[in-house]
Amino acid sequence: MTALVLIAILAPVTASVTGAIAGWRRATALVTVLAALTVLGCAAALGADLAGAEHLLLGGLLRADALSVTMLTVIGVVGTLATWAGIGYIDAELAHAHTDRHGARIYAGLVPAFLAAMVLAVCANNIGVVWVAVEATTIATAFLVGHRRTTSALEATWKYVVICSVGIVVAFLGTVLLYFAARHAGAPAEHALELDVLLAHAGDLDPAVTRLAGALLLIGYGAKVGLVPFHTWLADAHSQAPAPVSALMSGVLLAVAFSVLLRVKSIVDIAAGPGYLRAGLLIVGLLTLLVAALMLTVTGDVKRMLAYSSMENMGLIALAAAAGTELAIAALLLHVLAHGIGKTVLFLATGPVQAAHESTAIAAITGVAARSRLIGTAFTVGMVGLLGLPPFALFASELALARALTDARLAWALGIALVLIAIAFAALVGNATTILLGSPPAAAPAITVPATTAAALIVGVVASTVLGVTAGPFTDLFTTAANQVSGR
Repeated sequence: MTALVLIAILAPVTASVTGAIAGWRRATALVTVLAALTVLGCAAALGADLAGAEHLLLGGLLRADALSVTMLTVIGVVGTLATWAGIGYIDAELAHAHTDRHGARIYAGLVPAFLAAMVLAVCANNIGVVWVAVEATTIATAFLVGHRRTTSALEATWKYVVICSVGIVVAFLGTVLLYFAARHAGAPAEHALELDVLLAHAGDLDPAVTRLAGALLLIGYGAKVGLVPFHTWLADAHSQAPAPVSALMSGVLLAVAFSVLLRVKSIVDIAAGPGYLRAGLLIVGLLTLLVAALMLTVTGDVKRMLAYSSMENMGLIALAAAAGTELAIAALLLHVLAHGIGKTVLFLATGPVQAAHESTAIAAITGVAARSRLIGTAFTVGMVGLLGLPPFALFASELALARALTDARLAWALGIALVLIAIAFAALVGNATTILLGSPPAAAPAITVPATTAAALIVGVVASTVLGVTAGPFTDLFTTAANQVSGR
């Protein structure tokens, strides 16, 4: 089991070193795809070996439990699809002189480094190491957001770096306070930031200090999730990043950051009572839903639309975490996986459209369904899944979330959320209809889909559909993770 976790971490590290040294080549790009597949394979093997238990590895430095396996699965699936499609994306960028060999080398080195940082963040047992890993994702993706080096891309990069850096500093303060509380509760200095030690001493942590630490951690990691109030980077960064990077950021990075909040919540709930972080998550969740729904009604850019949709889904996930029951957490994890695959398909589908039109303005990319069957089908399937319609998995996760909120006596929050979801639903349907069925612009350019992007889209559509029909082995995994996180 230790070997599997180390392989999951080292595989993308190896791909990153290979890409940085060898530069952009098909062979190095395939190494990155294989690294993502390795992460997925390790997740499957770990899931088979866990048997519902939690395992501490390498003297407590790493952990393998149902939550880490779930997140490794999301990283592996989204990472495989995004890196596979990324081969065709960068080839097309080089062919059209939108990037150079130096930019391609940076891309080849940083994408697997980004994957490695996320794997470490979900497998580390020490929240100090988790903090470092999350900060590493900011460093890696900053250069990827500004990949094209246009004025808009550089502006988005600086906004992303500044806001997320402020957030990570706030999270650092929360981490220091949690360490302070653990030391005063009798935890040994060298182990006071380890999750298992913090959970063991949670009942003895000073409630006032823990509440302050929990608030800082919620704000800090919430910035990385895209929750209000530090949400303003998300739409800019997602709209300017290369399509495969946008897929990674939206499909998995936001969820990885939220998984840290789930870990922290288990500790804070014991020390300060379950009502404290519940209130915070309800507030930021509903505010995030409100902002996302309103922005969806006015945005005229397809990638910004998808980014605001990610905000909406993160708001829903925050509400599920606020409920905190086993059903709510299981629904949250299903939602994370389904959203990750569906949003990846949608972002990857926008790549060829953006390349053809040199624009992501909705008014400029109409009539896509008639101009490219593959892109039209992929975008339709991704959008139907994103809207939470059957038979896709978001339908089941949102139904379970509604029941969980009702059981947790949060029907009032559910009512507000349903109104905001309806607004977002109408906006998404209107924009998707324009994109797919609107009249094509005069002399509309042909939409060329690279073979690797086409393959990734087909696999993503199939995976999204299969997950909607049956969750299969994920059911037990999600239930186990929910039981461990909720403490029930």
